[in-house]
Amino acid sequence: MSENPSLDAGDYPFHHTVRVRFAETDAMGIVHHSRYLPYLEAARVEFLRDAGHPYDRLRDEGVDFAVVEVWVGYRRPLRFDDLVDVHVRIGAVTKATFQVAYLLTILAREGGMPVVAATAVTVHGAVTRSGAATRLPAWITELDAWT
Repeated sequence: MSENPSLDAGDYPFHHTVRVRFAETDAMGIVHHSRYLPYLEAARVEFLRDAGHPYDRLRDEGVDFAVVEVWVGYRRPLRFDDLVDVHVRIGAVTKATFQVAYLLTILAREGGMPVVAATAVTVHGAVTRSGAATRLPAWITELDAWT
């Protein structure tokens, strides 16, 4: 993992908004750390769709992107009913892996400015349906240039 996610939303070409559900909060009233991963996944899937490569088409072509590493840096807690922008950009790309950087910002609480809640990086390896490692589709490098 070599990505260092930026704290500037302008460095990300795409964002997906999620609303925190009550069921995602813990006894302290904040989002449990495990719930951040589905937020990242939802944003990543929407990013690919927006870039013209919906995940279901990728799977139809016999390729999956397995998550091989995850890092999340928590800065501010997310709470029930917060609107959260999950900003996404492609990071380092090799022949068989790519990294995705994320910035999670809480949209205006009580009329204020967006607040950085977390940063994250996921590393993905291309695999066949049987789970064998394979090369990344060529269009991934185009996404790297697009970002």
